[in-house]
Amino acid sequence: MTTRDSSGVSCMAETAGKHYGVDDLLRVMARLRDLKDGCPWDLEQSFATIAPYTIEEAYEVADAIAREDLDALKDELGDLLLQVVYHAQMASEHARFDFDDVVQAITEKMIRRHPHVFADITLRETFLATPMWDRIKTDEKAARGKREQSLLDDVPVGLPALTRAVKLQKCAGKAGFDWPSLEPVLAKLEEEIVELKQAVAAGAAGSTPAAREAVRQEYGDLLFVMANIARHLHIDPEAALREANAKFARRFRKIEDALAREGRKPKDATLEDMDRLWDAAKAEERK
Repeated sequence: MTTRDSSGVSCMAETAGKHYGVDDLLRVMARLRDLKDGCPWDLEQSFATIAPYTIEEAYEVADAIAREDLDALKDELGDLLLQVVYHAQMASEHARFDFDDVVQAITEKMIRRHPHVFADITLRETFLATPMWDRIKTDEKAARGKREQSLLDDVPVGLPALTRAVKLQKCAGKAGFDWPSLEPVLAKLEEEIVELKQAVAAGAAGSTPAAREAVRQEYGDLLFVMANIARHLHIDPEAALREANAKFARRFRKIEDALAREGRKPKDATLEDMDRLWDAAKAEERK
């Protein structure tokens, strides 16, 4: 059975076989935010409360890509698109902009930032040889009357910390503030490890708020250097850590499975037992 509500969205017991487009999704979102008949949860949301879901959905897209799961990627891209539609709907309710304005803005931006494709094909070599993209971005900000107080102002604060560290280092590097090779960065890593050990040792003598803060600071410095190493090695540290997390989870599940076959759980095993099973899981993956 199919009915149609006042917004024009079909209400169906089953939607299989029906084709939906972007306009349908926009109407669904508007219906969810309808003050009279919308969803109570959706009506309570704001830009701030939805932002964490937007970030989460972006990570789930990255996860599907890392797993090479295109079926999951289709679903996750849909979830990410919903986030764009959600924010656009809320903005339209404040009479600021709507989804069409978002599409207009990004389309104009892509055409403007690719003059070697849409304006003058002879600019292609120039684009590849010079930082034309960055220069165009700077010109856009100048046209909007926006002036950067620092080269680092363009790096969003809300980025994941490791990703932001890499971008901050990259921006500083463009100004010449960078090590010329990996070797001095590795030396800096060793220096930071020593400083962390010293802070931990000092804190162990008498744990005070100041001692704990010193350890935290040194640990942060160590992570920052690790991000710099990733940049010099052309590695995405977030992706590398996600892969390490997945590897750990995979191997620990193998420990659980092996113990389960013996009628045990991890809490029933010794650390030596689990270390042995961990090594076995590693060896199995390397075959």
